[in-house]
Amino acid sequence: MFKKRRPTKGKPARNGRQSRVERNRRGGAIRAGSRATEGAKNLISRGQVSTDDIIGFILANGGQAEMSEIMEGFELGRSARKEIHNALQALSAQKMLRLINDDTYAIKEAKEYVEGVLSVNPRGFGFVTITPAPARNQPSDVFVAERNLGAALHGDRVLIRVSGVGHDGKQDGRVIKVLERGTTLIVGIYKAGSPQGMVIPEDERFAFNILVRREQSSGAKDGEAVVAKITEYRHLGGVSCKGEIVEVLGNPDSLRVQTEIVIRKFQLPHKFSEEVERQLAAVSKEVEVGPGRLDLRDTLHITIDGETARDFDDAVAIETTTKGYRLYVSIADVSHYVPEGSPLDGEAYARGTSVYFPTMVVPMLPERLSNDLCSLVPNQDRYAFTAILDFDEQGHLQEKRFSKSVICSRFRMTYTLVSQILIDKVQAVRKQFPLLLTPLREMEKLARLLLGIRMARGSIGFELPEAFVEVDEDDTVKDISRRERNFAHQIIEEFMLAANEAVAHAMDDKHLTRGLYRIHETPDPIKVAEFAQFAKTMGMAIPNEAVGTPAWFGHVLDLGKGSPQEYIVNNLLLRTMKQARYSSENVGHFGLAASHYCHFTSPIRRYPDLMVHRALAAFLGGSAKKSMKKVVGTPEKEQKEGPGAGEFLSSRERVAVDAEREMVDRLKVRYMEDKIGESFEAIISGVASFGLFVELIDSFISGAVALTDLTDDYYTLDERNHRLIGKRSNRIYQIGTLVRVTLASVEKARRRINFVVSAESGR
Repeated sequence: MFKKRRPTKGKPARNGRQSRVERNRRGGAIRAGSRATEGAKNLISRGQVSTDDIIGFILANGGQAEMSEIMEGFELGRSARKEIHNALQALSAQKMLRLINDDTYAIKEAKEYVEGVLSVNPRGFGFVTITPAPARNQPSDVFVAERNLGAALHGDRVLIRVSGVGHDGKQDGRVIKVLERGTTLIVGIYKAGSPQGMVIPEDERFAFNILVRREQSSGAKDGEAVVAKITEYRHLGGVSCKGEIVEVLGNPDSLRVQTEIVIRKFQLPHKFSEEVERQLAAVSKEVEVGPGRLDLRDTLHITIDGETARDFDDAVAIETTTKGYRLYVSIADVSHYVPEGSPLDGEAYARGTSVYFPTMVVPMLPERLSNDLCSLVPNQDRYAFTAILDFDEQGHLQEKRFSKSVICSRFRMTYTLVSQILIDKVQAVRKQFPLLLTPLREMEKLARLLLGIRMARGSIGFELPEAFVEVDEDDTVKDISRRERNFAHQIIEEFMLAANEAVAHAMDDKHLTRGLYRIHETPDPIKVAEFAQFAKTMGMAIPNEAVGTPAWFGHVLDLGKGSPQEYIVNNLLLRTMKQARYSSENVGHFGLAASHYCHFTSPIRRYPDLMVHRALAAFLGGSAKKSMKKVVGTPEKEQKEGPGAGEFLSSRERVAVDAEREMVDRLKVRYMEDKIGESFEAIISGVASFGLFVELIDSFISGAVALTDLTDDYYTLDERNHRLIGKRSNRIYQIGTLVRVTLASVEKARRRINFVVSAESGR
């Protein structure tokens, strides 16, 4: 913060007011974030006044400041008074400031100045996302050219001046001041030197090096991956920061080290505190059927997961009734072991979600809970929270009730085994599980009914196959292939959806305000129209009626089903939609065509599910009033229970998705590096002025074909129709075109895979 103003002897604040420095310390229109930069002080001491820092100070001071306040804020002596006076006069002449009285200056157009978080593109320019978000229909970000970034770095909170609107319709701006540094720790590769080496950041958005003296290198060897702490940020026009190495990760060719790089790059909390360890040590392993818990140990529960599943937080059971089906969806009762407000609860909230890498898991909860006490392993009594759902013979929900329970799962089944029993009818497997033949058959019947009802109401059936990365014991990528999916996956998916919807309805019915809904808002009509126009260029007979409704989306997906373009259509259609997120306000779920939806079924790995459990448990325990009233407490407590919780936990989910995606990309380039010269079937997934983006059919590995490598003709971009057209041959490369490509090169450091086109695919 700026230096606290010293009271002048015998001179009270004018009109009995507090100084604006003091007033705005408690909450000005634009936060200072830090005191005047060292760079600015150095400039002033050399007789060069930084007008940007003066503007930044005045804005941080509530929009106006006395000259003495400016002098004091920058810790300047009387010798600099003339320089400051001249600078203020110049700013007034430029109509950036206006003089209120003899020595008080105010910002002339405060609305031109906004603050936000800077995101830098590897190509040098950046965008500032304005915070707080502007009014609806107002631009939410500002473009900042590289020359206007000043000393700001990716992730910094900055003050910018909006200078106008560029030719592309986006607001242009210039960084006035760095309010708060967003990054102090940088992951990079160490290059040894004497007397100092340097750390080259892994993230291309940090376009500078960090100079490190040998005695501050922590013994790192040349070429090792390290974590460096910035001790001195670059000044305006500088190309380097100064720092010290605080952690040596090791050889960057190791998959383990690559995982550690991603964990630190995305700042994923990955160690639990000593307080948490002490809390865990006091947890009892005993499971008892106490008051308020149903004893469901004799109900035939099973878990159905993938072969490589690491935690088991849901088990299902089914019974036939005179009216139809009774479904039990029993979820691990994490709330029993994680008291609200405890150290463990705080760390779980900070994580928000578990992060799953092919090499390891960064769990939301410690392994003693996630892999042991809360994991519904076979033949062990476990605390659970059960949704008991009664359906008629047509699959319509007739009654729902919820209770804490104790269950004992009988079998740990996999999707493959269930599919072999139900679909493939493999006799050898069926003989292994005679007790499950009837329950699994009833589960299949109910799941098909639920699927039919859901699709009939307009739920969008996206089919986005995933890449399965298999890591070998020797720390190499063994294989990357299409993750297989069968109807056993659908059974569990339908049951979890049914439970989530039922709980969300109960939350609304009982006004349980401390839980979060999972919402998915309607898509932007402009994006939908752009997709429809594009799809027509691919030859798809896109319907013109009810455009943008869930039924319309479903019809479009049906048009692409079974074709080579199915994956591309699914992907592009998904991009037209808004991201699903968590909210304390229910607005429904567009993609599921559901009026009510929440996350209840995975509290081991998602904090919002734990919140829903607590809200529901409070009502069942007779404390509905408590669960409904606004709780006043610490800011952290209020954030966890108000709109802030939805925003924060949605952001943690996005971080996890980005980290998981980047880790898979790192593994993909390492898998491909020894396959140069090999050919693959691919589909064109994107077209740009510099070439094509392609995706391999069998492994979903993405890469690029440079325009300069299309040597058989001179190609021009038809931007409207997303295609390249050969000038002489009239050959067309368009999104959705199948091609055969040959791997030309792999750039591991930049995670880029480069192909050349061999021929159009014969598929």
